[in-house]
Amino acid sequence: MTSKRLVDFHCHLDLYPDHEELVRECDHLEVFTLAVTTTPRAWRRNHELASKTRYVRAALGLHPQLVAMCSAEIALWEELLPNSRYVGEVGLDAGPRFYRSLDQQKQVFEHILRKCAAAGGKILTIHSVRAATPVLDMLEEHLPQGRGVSVLHWFTGTKAEAKRAVELGCYFSINIEMLRNERHTALIMGLPQDRLLTETDGPFVKGAEGTMRPRDVTLTLGSLARLLGFEADDLATKIQGNLKQLVSA
Repeated sequence: MTSKRLVDFHCHLDLYPDHEELVRECDHLEVFTLAVTTTPRAWRRNHELASKTRYVRAALGLHPQLVAMCSAEIALWEELLPNSRYVGEVGLDAGPRFYRSLDQQKQVFEHILRKCAAAGGKILTIHSVRAATPVLDMLEEHLPQGRGVSVLHWFTGTKAEAKRAVELGCYFSINIEMLRNERHTALIMGLPQDRLLTETDGPFVKGAEGTMRPRDVTLTLGSLARLLGFEADDLATKIQGNLKQLVSA
């Protein structure tokens, strides 16, 4: 493990069987971890555990893949929004399994963006599977720069879409799976280094020893450092600086 503090900006802590223990582990190891939620109902417990820590924060989400089943929870999401600076996982998924609900996803995502813009100061972690352009269109229309900051989680759009995202002020959270794909590494190399964060997206991503935990973001950091020509500790310092820049926006 690097001697520097680590950043896991997108992890589903509540989907691990040892949720409470994992929160304590993140805090003990000083891994800044954003515990994303997939429905608003999950947020209170995540927030309760995170509020006892220095390094874990809970994000208020309504995952696009669950919108067809859970769209009614948008009222609860709105009720809880004043209590959470972080929002996620939210966004759009136009993959084959979820394309049928895309119009409904767009309605929910627009509502989320409008409420975040009205509140101001929110930091969003955004899902954009096969939907980078509509996500960017909606960010540009409904979340003006200065009213919130977006982090594109596991971004797999084109270089042109990435350039547009940069112009809109977005950050990008990078996981080990992205670094295993030649097309994605080419895209990552073209991103501004001051907009990069690291993530695990655990428990959905596997490492060399199985399901990744926030501490395993070292794998992402090491691989990303090699790609960009950094020493791991130097890149860790840069990622920490990017996080500070993000939260101070």
